[in-house]
Amino acid sequence: MTSKLKEKAAELGFDACGVARATALVDQRAGLSEWLNKGYHAEMGYMENHFEKRLDPRELVPGAQSVVVVAQNYYPAAHPNPEAYYKISRYAFGKDYHYLVKQKLNRLADYLTEAYGPHTFRVFCDSAPVLERNWAQMAGLGNYGKNTCLLLPRKGSFYFLGELITNIVLEPDFPFTKDLCGKCTKCMDACPTNAIIAPGVLNAEKCISYLTIEHKNNIPDSYRGKCNGWIFGCDICQEVCPHNNNPKPHDETALQPLYPITNWNRKKWEMMSKGDYNKYFKKTRSPIARVSYEKLMDNIRTSCAASL
Repeated sequence: MTSKLKEKAAELGFDACGVARATALVDQRAGLSEWLNKGYHAEMGYMENHFEKRLDPRELVPGAQSVVVVAQNYYPAAHPNPEAYYKISRYAFGKDYHYLVKQKLNRLADYLTEAYGPHTFRVFCDSAPVLERNWAQMAGLGNYGKNTCLLLPRKGSFYFLGELITNIVLEPDFPFTKDLCGKCTKCMDACPTNAIIAPGVLNAEKCISYLTIEHKNNIPDSYRGKCNGWIFGCDICQEVCPHNNNPKPHDETALQPLYPITNWNRKKWEMMSKGDYNKYFKKTRSPIARVSYEKLMDNIRTSCAASL
């Protein structure tokens, strides 16, 4: 059944699928606790919540037996606006991926219902206390890079992850244990804010993605001028990774770049009105709408200051 499930996942457009046994992630407890205790999660207080649920999927789905993990490619065929001055992380080019991945996962759950009958399940995509990359590693999809992104062998890291936790017993895959980084430190060396403080350890407070998205206030003075043109997210540590030298473009319609990504020049971004923001980002369910209009404009002013 696991093999048939993977065929169905591919049919739905997922680029990888694996299964892990639903059990407590005992080996991750100490590392997660240390990361939180050192404050590396910065102002993301929600990371401290539901500690046990993060480690044990049975706390999220009582009676859970299996964790199905999928990967969805989001790398665009080409940069839609190569002359663009401001930079948006590639994952935010199209519509909000949460809806896309969850919709497909629910169809995968329906497939299991057809095969087994009613089952208890929940689907997740970056939306609950689930250690997604750990479960992807347990399900055999890949392993952590030094930049903390999940590396899929021969595929790279430009992938969304999603999970289907079910009480159906499925044949689990072997965990992926191979080190995919070796002695390479390109991601650590390229980070302009030195956010990757050790292999696989990220201090979110220094990360450009955190500063332009999760940090709700204006970017602190100590980091203004260091964001290298990024106004929403950052792809630097992925761009320099050798595993992303020849990324395969996605063919998912919902992830095609929205109008501002393909057409706006520097002046248009700088002159963006709140009406423009609502029309092109909020109403289209763009991930960019995760930040307020005021926050986005401050991100732009920060990048503006960097060019002076």
